[in-house]
Amino acid sequence: MKNQIKLLSLILLVALISGCSVYKTVMNVSRLKYKLNNVSNITVAGVNVAGKLRVADFSLRDGMSLTAAFSRGSLPISFTLNIAAVNPNNGTGGYARTDATIKAFPYRLLIDGKEILSGNLSSPVSVPGTGEAVIIPVSISFDLFKSFKDKGYEGILNLAMNIAGLGNTPTTVQLYVKPTIKTVIGDLTPPSEIKVIEKEFTKQ
Repeated sequence: MKNQIKLLSLILLVALISGCSVYKTVMNVSRLKYKLNNVSNITVAGVNVAGKLRVADFSLRDGMSLTAAFSRGSLPISFTLNIAAVNPNNGTGGYARTDATIKAFPYRLLIDGKEILSGNLSSPVSVPGTGEAVIIPVSISFDLFKSFKDKGYEGILNLAMNIAGLGNTPTTVQLYVKPTIKTVIGDLTPPSEIKVIEKEFTKQ
């Protein structure tokens, strides 16, 4: 009887320790934060948008390339959306130092409230528990003309400059993500999407 009680106590102790470990792991992973850092390498129909504040800033040659593409009904845009990820689990504040690996990062991109595309990362990203931001580059490509042809030529170019953060009119760029984090207890995914916004970090 005594041996059975000891065995039961041991099983309960192991379960308790295991449960605490699982709880801490889940809590640490849930503290990861994300924000839209900036947009880089933005081109429209092969024309570099960097440094352009208005349509008049494009050179004659660039203007001819853009108008020719517009007349063909296609203005492909490509840019890199740089997401800052922070893992605050650096061993202070009662949380154990925990490195994190983002195994998957499925996302949906919305511009001015219109869903444009969805995608995922091509390879995992490591976010060490240092409290410092790690940049996750997300490559974006789609056709501005097909998505915003109602804005007209100048309106579309203004939108491109606004996406780059250079234009005079605010443009809302939103990313909804549902990351899968690799942990010692298995892959963890939040129950719902996370809205990644500019200027402030959004917790997982």
